[in-house]
Amino acid sequence: MKTGLFSPSRRNGLLLHGSLLVALAIISAWGFFNLSRTTVGENFVTYLLIGLIAFAPMPWIGYRAYALLRAEYVLDRDGLELRWGLRDEAIPLNDIEWVRSVNDLTHPLRLPSMSVPGAILGLRRHPDLGVVEFIASDRKNLLLVATAKRVFAISPARPSDFTQTFARAIELGSVTPAQPKSLYPSFIVTQAWTNGLIRYLWLAALFLNLGLFVWVSLIIPSNPNIGLGFNPDGTVDAVPSLQLIILPLTSTFLALTGFLTGLYYFRWEKTQIISFILWISSALESLSFLIAILFILSIPV
Repeated sequence: MKTGLFSPSRRNGLLLHGSLLVALAIISAWGFFNLSRTTVGENFVTYLLIGLIAFAPMPWIGYRAYALLRAEYVLDRDGLELRWGLRDEAIPLNDIEWVRSVNDLTHPLRLPSMSVPGAILGLRRHPDLGVVEFIASDRKNLLLVATAKRVFAISPARPSDFTQTFARAIELGSVTPAQPKSLYPSFIVTQAWTNGLIRYLWLAALFLNLGLFVWVSLIIPSNPNIGLGFNPDGTVDAVPSLQLIILPLTSTFLALTGFLTGLYYFRWEKTQIISFILWISSALESLSFLIAILFILSIPV
């Protein structure tokens, strides 16, 4: 039987998440831009908080947009696999008891908290079905997939095609049943944390970036100007010390990007070497920013 590859509805979710990312990026950039031009005082703290608060949810929103972009439901005569970002659930076809529309329920099924178009994710208890796990993007196309352990709510863009493909798969029967698999993002983090080297690299990057923020916050009040280099005539290119805040912010952004990308590749044994390279690079990158500040402070102003 030909594999059935079904994608969730993406357009509304990607538009929403993309708009949020652009809006937050503009607000964060505005805050940090004004931060680099203000003096130490009340406005300094205000602009810093605006920049940080707007930036904080961006990695989480970005991950949700990426997970939606790559999400898919793979159905064949051997099993069903639900792929959503770092969440991966493989269900042997023989373990699936039934597939039906959410509209067939006697009691309505409530959505998980914080559900938005493109990210209907989480758990919800139903009086008839028990715990239901949502791995969906659109409430209009919700289908329920029942197994002996749990009911899953999914949202293929073509629900009728999905149910027909499932019916044909049941008629043909399974040849080589798929191996059950249940992979959660938290499990990947826990698995990686058990490795001593990975744990050291994560903590090194964390404390180096915290140290950068603390050090820069101590430098700015005591040094009104810093030298970033020399002009062609040999004079020092002096700028307000507030511009130093760009260094820990850039370092944290790069380290966070490396951390999340490393988690993605850590899911497969053959690509775990890429994760190690990324996490080593993140720690070294954070250290290089620390050394850069040392060089900047050594330039006489």
